[in-house]
Amino acid sequence: MSDLSSATAGFFRNRFIQAIVLSNVFLQMGIWVRNFAILLFVMEQTGNDPLMVSLISVAEFAPIFVFSFIGGTYADRWRPKRTMVWCDLLSAMSVFIVLLTIVFGQWEAVFFVTLISAILSQFSHPSALKLFKIHLPGEQLQKGMAMFQTLMAIFMVLGPALGTFIYKTFGIHIAIGVTGVAFLLSAVVLAYLPPDQTVVKEKPEANFWREMADGLRFVWSRKVLKSLGGIFVVSGLAVGLIQPLGVYIVMERLGLPKESVQWLLMVNGAAMLMGGGVVMGLAKKISPQKLLAIGLLVSALSVVGIGLSSSLILTLSMQFLSGLCFPFIHIGVTTLILHTSEEEFVGRVNGVLNPMFMGAMVITMSLAGWLKVQFSLAAMYEVAGMLFFAGMLLTVPLFRLTVAGEQVAGGE
Repeated sequence: MSDLSSATAGFFRNRFIQAIVLSNVFLQMGIWVRNFAILLFVMEQTGNDPLMVSLISVAEFAPIFVFSFIGGTYADRWRPKRTMVWCDLLSAMSVFIVLLTIVFGQWEAVFFVTLISAILSQFSHPSALKLFKIHLPGEQLQKGMAMFQTLMAIFMVLGPALGTFIYKTFGIHIAIGVTGVAFLLSAVVLAYLPPDQTVVKEKPEANFWREMADGLRFVWSRKVLKSLGGIFVVSGLAVGLIQPLGVYIVMERLGLPKESVQWLLMVNGAAMLMGGGVVMGLAKKISPQKLLAIGLLVSALSVVGIGLSSSLILTLSMQFLSGLCFPFIHIGVTTLILHTSEEEFVGRVNGVLNPMFMGAMVITMSLAGWLKVQFSLAAMYEVAGMLFFAGMLLTVPLFRLTVAGEQVAGGE
């Protein structure tokens, strides 16, 4: 027990862990204030138009599909710490520019706050994964991913209330300003990360397309990564169907005001916090592919339950169940990617797999507003549940690979 406590204390004394955690606190604060302020602002401006609400999600996720592979390739060429610092600085600058536009009366400019941040995140996120690979030993990667997921879960609890409070109290201008300041503080903290261990010689532009092709070949050569690609597609279709519709579950199925969506998200976040803690405790006792399968199965059941429920207690229970096992999916996938990818390919692997998820999600997300008019909320949530179940079935090859002697946790 003392050895475990000592190892945990040593983990959190790691300078990289301390800096990345504090940076992510500021980043999550900015993201949640931005997300809720823009959601409530757009609904007020458009009279709760479901097409405009779904457009918010499209503005957030469509650039991820377009720029993920590009960002992942450049992340493998650039120094990761410097890339992350510059991405947060540029995000902060773009937020302040958009704020000026809103002040002068163009409220539609709020969409660009989300759009630009989403683009820059595709360069920053794979760089963060590279830093985890560099600064943590292999046996701590799953714990590192669990810690990251736990922090996100904390803001799933605090973020909705924070975003709603700032918007309702101070209005859209202050809310957007807070977002910009939070991004700026994140950049300042990232400047204190340990120096990049090796100075990567930045390659000439002519090599860019060859490196992208190398990334595609690398993913295609790894059976684990190909299986993950299929899981990403069906999960993306499922998430895209329901992502913009949570607020309508609150209003139409439960008969509550739109602001009450924050309580569902807070329950979901509290459960995610618990789920992340569970994974941290079991990091060495449960395989990442088993985590992934459990997470997808529970997601299938809980999503169907949310769509069918007209009871607040039942809906909150399903939200809790979904949140409890969501970290299993995120941590399982990320750990598998890090374990099966060499450091120089981490960005490109992320860049290949992410567009599969995001592209599928953007397709169904773009149709979600129209589909809501054509079909019932329950039907859409049932379809999403079936897609998650299909994703769970696609995890079967991951177990077969280990049986066949292919090392999921240490390369193939």
